[in-house]
Amino acid sequence: MWTELVLRSVPEQGDRPAVTDVRTGEVLTFAAFERRVTHAAAGLRRRGLRSGDRVVVDLPPGAALPLAVHSVAWAGGVVVCPNSEGDATARMMITQGKWSHVEGGEIRQVFTMEPTEGASPFSDLLRGQPWEFGPISGPAVDCGGRVLSDNELASALRDMAAREVVREGDVVLAAITDRPRLVRLIDLSLMVGAKVIIAHDPTLIGCRVLAEEHRATVVVANRDLARRMGLHPGRRILEEAVLSSRHASCA
Repeated sequence: MWTELVLRSVPEQGDRPAVTDVRTGEVLTFAAFERRVTHAAAGLRRRGLRSGDRVVVDLPPGAALPLAVHSVAWAGGVVVCPNSEGDATARMMITQGKWSHVEGGEIRQVFTMEPTEGASPFSDLLRGQPWEFGPISGPAVDCGGRVLSDNELASALRDMAAREVVREGDVVLAAITDRPRLVRLIDLSLMVGAKVIIAHDPTLIGCRVLAEEHRATVVVANRDLARRMGLHPGRRILEEAVLSSRHASCA
């Protein structure tokens, strides 16, 4: 399955850093990412999520975004991109803090990364035992009215891995703000055993500093930024369009 494929490097990579969020300073290891996903999935199930239920995930680019996405997927839910047609049929929402109620929607439970009146902390979902087994197949993401299956998303990852967009041991600077593409890049990096540094509001100077500071071997950015980064020995500069796949794409 999709999330299982993303987590396949965890036994080998263990406590090595996997995702660094520059905005918050948070560093998640491979093992910690898996632990939070499986525990949050169990928490969602305890709160009533059932297979096929829709959950709006409205988070800014950062480490919390893929964590929430895969928690929902591992619990058997369908991740709904914000402001898409699937909003109205979602039962739950995961967001940063203060949220906008979905007009005419069916959302009954909201989980927030920041303490927010009227919502439950996402951290509460991490308590208790993990959810051991995710779904084998079925719908996984509803992005702008297009529903992508677990199999499509897994095939897209395998396609990018075969093209060696990211390789094992790479340090990847993610200088993109498109949320579906960011999740796809983090998925791929985790899958192959690479480390991701998530830039916040990426600028040319900021990316050059971060690339040097973290000794990035790969920088993935929008077309303009990628072209302005310039050549650097031992570093690949890729346009974010490289994350497109013939199997699955929301972007």
